[in-house]
Amino acid sequence: MKKFGLIGFPLTHSFSKKYFTTKFEKEGILDCQFDLYEIQDISLFPKILKDNPELNGLSVTIPYKEKVIPYLHELDPACEKIGAVNCIEIKNGRLTGYNTDYLGFKESLEKWLKGEKPNALVLGTGGASKAVVQALKDLGINYSMVSRNKSPEPKFLTYDDLAEDERILHSHHLIINTTPLGTFPKTEEMPEINPELITRMHKVYDLVYNPEKTFLMRSLEARGAIVKNGMEMLILQAEAAWKIWN
Repeated sequence: MKKFGLIGFPLTHSFSKKYFTTKFEKEGILDCQFDLYEIQDISLFPKILKDNPELNGLSVTIPYKEKVIPYLHELDPACEKIGAVNCIEIKNGRLTGYNTDYLGFKESLEKWLKGEKPNALVLGTGGASKAVVQALKDLGINYSMVSRNKSPEPKFLTYDDLAEDERILHSHHLIINTTPLGTFPKTEEMPEINPELITRMHKVYDLVYNPEKTFLMRSLEARGAIVKNGMEMLILQAEAAWKIWN
């Protein structure tokens, strides 16, 4: 039996387990199973590997996309460039890190924008944001990062900056949320974006997929923005991971 799984914390509502279990059933794949490995600290990762020698691959989610890197033997060159891992291939005792978030997001965004290249605001600076930023770079889209804390980096803004200078939102018509804010069960949370500054010119891509329409999406859609959740990206990245594992 080949085993695959997901590490992260918490894993209360996992897309991956349901997706791969359904995939195995639909495609008649009888020798594979997908399990959840919820660990409260990345130091427990080696125990997961030791206790499950049948593992052929793992997906990685919050908060371990960067923390897992020291435990790997090597990184795919593209993944090394991004600096975050969401997919691990386990072969002959060696662990190789990949980033299929990048592949999924880039393909999904490119189809959605249909050739447009609006200036983007990337909300959040965690592991997911790294894949998003690399995709934006490769698509030739100008971007700025937005976080709660100040940074000396020129492309970094704070939410206070957005509140104090309305020109920022007026000149950035693509908003990408890479934070977990709004995820079930805390569905009435959202990043500090002022809906009153949003127009029909704006597009909002929220990587959160549960709920289907987040509080951020609902709030900005009410002002005319076009919105999209992260489900398509998730499916694309999961299929990319499956190709890597097989």
